[in-house]
Amino acid sequence: MDNLLYISMTGARETTLAQATVANNLANANTTGFKADFSQFRAMPVYGEGHPSRAFAMTEKPGYDFSSGSVMTTGRDLDVTIQDQGWLVVLDEQGNEALSRRGDLQVTADGELVNGSQQSIVGDGGPMILPPFEKIEIGRDGTVTVLPLGAEANAIAVVGRIKLVNPEPENLVKNSQGLFVDKDGQGFEADASVSLQSGMLEGSNVSVVESLTEMITLSRQFELQVKLMSSVEERGRALDRLLQP
Repeated sequence: MDNLLYISMTGARETTLAQATVANNLANANTTGFKADFSQFRAMPVYGEGHPSRAFAMTEKPGYDFSSGSVMTTGRDLDVTIQDQGWLVVLDEQGNEALSRRGDLQVTADGELVNGSQQSIVGDGGPMILPPFEKIEIGRDGTVTVLPLGAEANAIAVVGRIKLVNPEPENLVKNSQGLFVDKDGQGFEADASVSLQSGMLEGSNVSVVESLTEMITLSRQFELQVKLMSSVEERGRALDRLLQP
């Protein structure tokens, strides 16, 4: 019975962790450019002294859903979406390069180009700093041109180009900030084949219906594990009564 108790106990614990993954996906169903996390269960033998006669349940993240989310037209000059494959390069909280598909760009009071999460957008020479402008355009190759404030209508200036990359998906992992980084800690090389479309935004690729269905399934699975633990306790009590003189 201790084998059953151990399996059901670890199963309940790992089901709770899987629920947290699904809940995080649901919480980001309206987050621009969000990529959903996958989760799965598997049985693992317990190794130690002697033979691995026991097993436990383990949940893990086998990967991420890299499919594109739905694209919506906004008409806003600072909204961009990546066509097909590719990523925008941003700076994480530690100042290191990371990847994001979030294209709701903004300009801070200091002229820095950031996304909706206030993460700095990286250009060819580092974080992009823009001068005061009346009009801005972002080209398909990421080139940013502005009409400086107070300048003549034909005095358009190129201020930089957004760094666009397209690494292999199997080399990417998601960090605690929801950004993708290279699993080996390598940097990212610009890829001229990646293109942008301005005036549009890519939404989250989370399917709310599928996530809610998965959450219900996990809740029922958790209830089953708890019932198994209760049955082990009842059987233990019954055995104790049989052994009483």
